[in-house]
Amino acid sequence: MTNRQLLDELIQHALDLQTYGDTPSERTARLDTDELVDVVRHRSVLELLFDGPRDRRDIEAALGVSRATSHRFTRWLEDNDLAERVDGRFVLTGKGQVVAESTLRFERNLVTAGRLAPLLDAICEDHQEFVVEPFADATVTVPTPSDPYAPVTRFLSLLRDSETFRGFNTTHMVPPSTATPDPVFEGRDVELIYLPDVVERLRTDDPERFDAALEAGSLTLHTRSALPYGLAVFDDRVGIGGYDEETGAMRVFVDTDATIAREWAERVYDSYRRHSTPLDESSSTEQSA
Repeated sequence: MTNRQLLDELIQHALDLQTYGDTPSERTARLDTDELVDVVRHRSVLELLFDGPRDRRDIEAALGVSRATSHRFTRWLEDNDLAERVDGRFVLTGKGQVVAESTLRFERNLVTAGRLAPLLDAICEDHQEFVVEPFADATVTVPTPSDPYAPVTRFLSLLRDSETFRGFNTTHMVPPSTATPDPVFEGRDVELIYLPDVVERLRTDDPERFDAALEAGSLTLHTRSALPYGLAVFDDRVGIGGYDEETGAMRVFVDTDATIAREWAERVYDSYRRHSTPLDESSSTEQSA
């Protein structure tokens, strides 16, 4: 399965979950709590066998359990048609493979949700296209008492190492308090999608630099009436920024070099770009005149 196919599956799964249980057949097919707890309780042996067949001694040694416990584990697996004994070793059935993989994914997603909590709190109220799996190993940067601008600093460090940059945001990427001699749209090819009032603010703050960047072709701007969060696509990494709705300050910046995360980011960016309005140099000049 390619990264694109996997991403399609993850996004569709996330969308399906939002309506799961709406039909009578889905409501009656759901597992009860005890069954779910049983699966979680046996996740260690499921994970072990997902890695390959094991005999009883392998199970006892790998999991550090007694003979009686290993018997209880394997009996549960066999009773639930999750594993079978072949040539003295326990092998997951087809059903067992799916249950083991789902359990591993569930645990990984819980861990990822904990790490991404600052971002999820900031962006996930109603943005259905976000999935956590591509960001499992991401770098999460939040403000600290000693470095209240840590997320912005992280963003700027990645920007300066990138020759190209695409993104969208609910505010200007670089707040005035962090202005530097290296503005966001100088020295690299940049394409941005902003809210109309943000574009107007950029034009008003420095009209000469704004128009010069558009004329030189180093800056391409689009506007859109609504944007969900900050998305940054660098040469080698992608990032997501979450902002304080009242102050506009960046609360968190999450970035990764995972290929599947880049697939997700490029898909989301292209979707928002298709539904945005290009701002060319002539319209800029006319509006600023």
